[in-house]
Amino acid sequence: MTEFPTATRLGTIVSTDSGPNVMEFSFVLEGGPREIIAHRGEFISVVTDAGTVIARVQDFVRTNRYYQHAEAVREYQSRGEPLRSIFPTDRWQYTVAKARVLGLWSDGRTIRPYFAVSPGAVVRRVDEDILASFLKLDLEKGLHLGRLAYQNLDFAPSLDRLLSKHLAILAMSGAGKSYFVSVLLEELLSRPKDSGRLSVVVIDVHGEYTYLKDITPESLGLPKGQFEIEHIRGSHFQIPVQMLSAEAIGALVSDMSSIQVRDLRRVVSEMKNVLKEGYTLSDVVEYVQNDEKISKNTREALSGWLINLDETGLFGKEAVPSIKTVVRPGKITLIDLSDFISLKKKQIIVSYLANELLYLRRREMIPPFLLVLEEAHQFCPESRHELALPKSRIETIAREGRKFYALLCLISQRPVKLSTTVLSQCSNQAILRCTNPYDLDHIGKSSEGIDRSSLDAITTLEIGESLFVGETVSVPTFVKIRQRKFEPTGVIKSLSEAVKKSDK
Repeated sequence: MTEFPTATRLGTIVSTDSGPNVMEFSFVLEGGPREIIAHRGEFISVVTDAGTVIARVQDFVRTNRYYQHAEAVREYQSRGEPLRSIFPTDRWQYTVAKARVLGLWSDGRTIRPYFAVSPGAVVRRVDEDILASFLKLDLEKGLHLGRLAYQNLDFAPSLDRLLSKHLAILAMSGAGKSYFVSVLLEELLSRPKDSGRLSVVVIDVHGEYTYLKDITPESLGLPKGQFEIEHIRGSHFQIPVQMLSAEAIGALVSDMSSIQVRDLRRVVSEMKNVLKEGYTLSDVVEYVQNDEKISKNTREALSGWLINLDETGLFGKEAVPSIKTVVRPGKITLIDLSDFISLKKKQIIVSYLANELLYLRRREMIPPFLLVLEEAHQFCPESRHELALPKSRIETIAREGRKFYALLCLISQRPVKLSTTVLSQCSNQAILRCTNPYDLDHIGKSSEGIDRSSLDAITTLEIGESLFVGETVSVPTFVKIRQRKFEPTGVIKSLSEAVKKSDK
């Protein structure tokens, strides 16, 4: 790992046509022309009488007086003689860094900058303790997710700052979203009981997290019984029909009219009074078809919808699993939907879970939970979609859930297709590499506090690098996600591996 000594002298502030001003300044880097001692995105500091000015490097400009005039360079080229053979060009080459002021650290707190730094002042790497306090990191009890880029400092936000206001993880395919989620889950699993453990429900659309079921506390160096992981296949899921109201059933069907819902409400009410031990959708269909109080057209429509729902195989007399057993402190429940090709089946399960989780949490029948939703744009899209059954329920959790600590972690590779209502409620965002201009524009409009320079840098992030914005940190911060402590086995990681395996 590269070491970046703190308090290292980086350069000297210079006067330019536009600065130094309150928010920006430029400085000449020290060191030789080929020596790299500072990086774009790095935090720097300038000590003043009023406190320490914290800034970040935005860009670099290399200049050389001998190469300022194109006609002179062209003239020497035409003679076949390079300039460096005649003039001491290396001695006059230097780099000017442009920096943006982020805040003034004074008396243990951040103050809005109100003065310009002086030309001639020394620029240094920022002290780690000051930077940790400035970014509001919790190095003792926080979630250790990685390290700040170009700094010797762990990125360890507190549980409250990262998750209590909903989190969105956005990136293009293959940028490391699922890897980051795995690291986050490891940190939640490792959280000591006396610090409070969060219950997590993961909607695993592609089965990417099934390897977690093989993790034991001992494999992570933790005491026995520290955490629990349950893996539930979507094909084993069962929704209790008796617990569904007419409105809940209607929400699983597109365009059910108010008259049809009214007739279904009466049917459901009568069946609950008669069949107290439970009933199936087939029983409801039979009851509807024999109910002469319902018009013929309504009977046919209701029967058709109920039969289609019953054919999914997701409904029965009892709840499997019981939501109250799924949500427990220190437990991660993996809802594996990789068995399903049908999007409608996935939608039905997510819709039911989102509704039940918020209902039970509001009544404090289950502890605070984090609902991790992969491929979030499939379940709560921006545009209207007839299969977007969970959209309204996820939006309700996004708007109201944090009052009850019913929290969301949304993961999407197409931010522009994700509901604006939901994304705007995610006060924290982890943005990995993203190159689609429509997605970048959407991220820029929905992310509070992100500046143009940080947004431009998203396209150049390496796999496993992330930009954190929102209430997690005081300013947008670039982080290199740490390695997982537990790696899945038997996973094919490339096309060539898959081809080689199938060709045996």
